[in-house]
Amino acid sequence: MWNVVIVSCLLWIAISTASCAKQAANGNAPSVPAPNIYASYTPRQLAYSDALLARLRLPTGFRVAVFARGVTDARVIALGPNGVIYVSQPDQGQVTALWDHGQGYATTRRVVASRLDGVHGLAVRGNQLFLATPTRLYVAAIRADGTLGAPRPILGTLPAGGRHPHRTLGFGPDGLLYLSVGSHCNDCVESNPDYAGILQMRADGSRIRVFCRGLRNTMGFAWHPVSHAMWGMDQGSDYRGPNDPPEELNRLVDGGHYGWPWCYGNRQVDSHTEGHPPGMTKAQLCATTQPSVLNYQAHSSPIQLAFYTGRQFPAAYRNDAFITFHGSWNRSPAVGYKVVRVRFNGKGAPIGFEDFLTGFLTDNGAAQFGRPAGLAVAPDGVLLVGDDSQGLIYRITYHG
Repeated sequence: MWNVVIVSCLLWIAISTASCAKQAANGNAPSVPAPNIYASYTPRQLAYSDALLARLRLPTGFRVAVFARGVTDARVIALGPNGVIYVSQPDQGQVTALWDHGQGYATTRRVVASRLDGVHGLAVRGNQLFLATPTRLYVAAIRADGTLGAPRPILGTLPAGGRHPHRTLGFGPDGLLYLSVGSHCNDCVESNPDYAGILQMRADGSRIRVFCRGLRNTMGFAWHPVSHAMWGMDQGSDYRGPNDPPEELNRLVDGGHYGWPWCYGNRQVDSHTEGHPPGMTKAQLCATTQPSVLNYQAHSSPIQLAFYTGRQFPAAYRNDAFITFHGSWNRSPAVGYKVVRVRFNGKGAPIGFEDFLTGFLTDNGAAQFGRPAGLAVAPDGVLLVGDDSQGLIYRITYHG
């Protein structure tokens, strides 16, 4: 592993030196020297065991158990009518449905959609399931037994995947469909305005437009149950060192620009992004962007965000949010690999993060046995958490 890191570092130094020389020759030398900030470090994965499950930690009174096994590459979790649970599996190009017949675990499992390469985003509206692949949007009828009719394409013009091919979906309080499209690169200037933002459209795919931009990859977004404000957690750029840029919790507003690739956090200029915005400096653009509301540890890799609207947990959790952090691949020691709670005050404003489900990292961060991804609040108020590395769905309950 260390040989890989050393070779990667030497390669990054060579690339950075060449880039700096090119900029200097063009009279546009970078504002700071390009540091050696490349890193590649992923904790080794351990096979799941009940002994490792016992090491997971939650606040007092909560318990975690395995709800489903064998759901390979389990990503987005969505809840359908009658308590059916849908899980996207992009590497398999399929969606699996899970049923719990009062046992506290999935007693029935069935593939309900297949041959959808890279399917990731899921959203339920009435008796329809919307599904997003990297370049297409589909809709399928939900039958009375929870199975699906044949998915029908309603939009086939999404930008190609690139660096961030996973699309996510959500219906807002306005009845419109929102779809995230991550950047196709780490920190470039996108030529296609549909990249690096959130798209808005009608449920039939018509009247599509860019709702907000300057978001590198906001896969997790949702609306506060009371204020109806839209919130999203964005993934910051790589290769800026172990603690920059932060992962951002943003309030997503119509027409908002959130800075990427020129700035991050509280309108902080990103000195590592080459060039400058058309017709202005980075600082001038950053002054016009939407600042983050809360920042979190860099490279934690947020995936799904869900507000808690159930009543199984204590009342203090109601209308707070949960976020899955998939975990770093380019930081030592590793960070993420957990589920975090975001506290909101009575006015619907976020006031801080706190750990909720932890313990997937072991051996001082050298190993891990789970990478949280999917997240959903079930009809009975329990929290479901998907792990795409082990193919597991966890069920979290409160017992006082």
